Amino acid sequence: MSAASKALRVLITGGAGFIGTHLARRLLREHCEVTVLDNFHPQIHAKPELAADIAGLVRLVVGSVADRAVVAEALKGQDIVVHLAAETGTGQSMYAIERYESVNGLGTAILLDCLVNDAARTVNKLVVASSRAIYGEGKYSCAQHDVVYPGAREESTMLRKQFEPICPVCSRPCSVLPTDEETPPSPSSYYGLTKYLQERAVLMIAGSLNLSGFALRYQNVFGPGQSLKNPYTGILAVFSNLARRHQPINVFEDGLESRDFVYIDDVVEATWRCIDPARIGMGVFNVGSGIPTTVGQVAAGIVKHCASRSTIETTGAFRKGDIRHNIADMTRAKSALGFESRWTFDAGLQKFLHWALSEELPENQYQGSLAELKSRGLMHG
Repeated sequence: MSAASKALRVLITGGAGFIGTHLARRLLREHCEVTVLDNFHPQIHAKPELAADIAGLVRLVVGSVADRAVVAEALKGQDIVVHLAAETGTGQSMYAIERYESVNGLGTAILLDCLVNDAARTVNKLVVASSRAIYGEGKYSCAQHDVVYPGAREESTMLRKQFEPICPVCSRPCSVLPTDEETPPSPSSYYGLTKYLQERAVLMIAGSLNLSGFALRYQNVFGPGQSLKNPYTGILAVFSNLARRHQPINVFEDGLESRDFVYIDDVVEATWRCIDPARIGMGVFNVGSGIPTTVGQVAAGIVKHCASRSTIETTGAFRKGDIRHNIADMTRAKSALGFESRWTFDAGLQKFLHWALSEELPENQYQGSLAELKSRGLMHG
């Protein structure tokens, strides 16, 4: 952005959170005027305040995205809205349904309704944080039936320690493939369902208002600044807290389940490429590394780096709604956005753990979250 041009005004809903804070820093470096809307939910935020380095540099609106008056105030004079505000726990979403619907569903509806009915609207672009959770198991290969899309794994099969998805046609084991944006949505959690509705609603209204609109399907985002106290999301935070206490780390299933971990700096870069005023139009993009890492590898790496006495045990336990594997196909993002992940998982893990070890160790709420899931029949083992 040239010095002579008018500063870009960007609203980040959920902007005091992990991704929002890192994005705000980038936007400030790009000389944008940043407004942050956040309710500082205690499950996520250790303190009800902005990070110190951005606190005096952004406009802060405190309140819920489900509060129409708050949203209308935050939208005044904005050029671009980056909609990050959401409840995020997949397991928790299966019993806190009203809460997830209120924030993710109603909150998005209120945001869009304010835009549609604002005669003085200045917003010209919407960017929404979607999720790989909308895919469910995603894309697989069957030796007999080529590309297939398995449904959610059956509880009876997983109780027999058979964790790999099976072909929906012949019921034989199948192999994971990178999941592209054309994969039919099949969310296996209420969270995933709300994220799909969010992205569809945002793109629909953006199109009807002739705005640019982009949905970014974030994979497993990690890095310094993520919540260390939320027991429902972020296995790196959960495992690092256990390692610091030298407590046992119990890995679900057989430890071979995999995730596409993407470092926060890469996520911010991909998001900025959609915010950039030069980018117009509509699009849906995966944002990941395109490389799978097993949960067992994550646990081992954390224990080694922390020089922890924690033991690692693969327990065979499992949660309903969890997927087996996750690899993002990054072809579209590379072609359309010129985006490629620059951070390896190991390099990002070192940065995350260096930061985490400097932070105060939060109260251990993880076992309580597991007990809550188990009491509702959502966890076995």
